[in-house]
Amino acid sequence: MKSELAAALCLVLVLEGLFLFASPRLWKRMAEQMQQVDRRTLRMIGGGMIVVGLVMLKIVH
Repeated sequence: MKSELAAALCLVLVLEGLFLFASPRLWKRMAEQMQQVDRRTLRMIGGGMIVVGLVMLKIVH
């Protein structure tokens, strides 16, 4: 279980790194735009991403 969680976190780092490596200008612009979004909306987006991720994980396993 621990090794699977570690592997999943490593894949998150790889994906984040790919976005930064492939298009740093676009990533910076997106980060600047996110500064304009209020906290409640960001929390709702984050919560939605968690739910979608858990559902997808359940489907895959």
